[in-house]
Amino acid sequence: MGREIKLVRSNRRSLGLEIKPNGEIIVRAPYFAPMRDIERFVASKEEWINKTLIKINEREAKEKLEPVSPEELNRLFALAREIIPVKVAYYAKIIGVSYNRITIRNQKTRWGSCSTDRNLNFNCLLMKLPEDIVDYVVVHELCHIKEMNHSRAFWAEVEKILPDYKERRRFLKSQIIG
Repeated sequence: MGREIKLVRSNRRSLGLEIKPNGEIIVRAPYFAPMRDIERFVASKEEWINKTLIKINEREAKEKLEPVSPEELNRLFALAREIIPVKVAYYAKIIGVSYNRITIRNQKTRWGSCSTDRNLNFNCLLMKLPEDIVDYVVVHELCHIKEMNHSRAFWAEVEKILPDYKERRRFLKSQIIG
């Protein structure tokens, strides 16, 4: 098995493979699974393991958004409160959905979210990104009102409004929230 892999045996029926965000590889196996079966399983997943480790390394190499001062943060909050509700109202009409509350926050891990109560949350740091990316996040969250998942149906809803959503999504994924 060439690389270091942590083996965790438990009362389970099948083999499982997990790669932690820090690159740690964990194989989960039933108590009595033979080692050769586990090794064969890991070998069959080699391509997936390599791709996942490359993604993790790329993610670590990306630059984070520049930290913001308290004054800049206040400016971004004010700008977001002014711009995002207008965008939400505009796109909600096009998508054909209604929403409840819009909240602007300084989130550490998300650009936006949508609750089952149709409340929308947006990160004030969106104001540091290009306008077409802000539009993408607004459309993404509004489409969750129709589809509360990331199924094909959800992405089809996003694509109806933003046919180039994949490029916008790719750009957004390249940004790391400070």
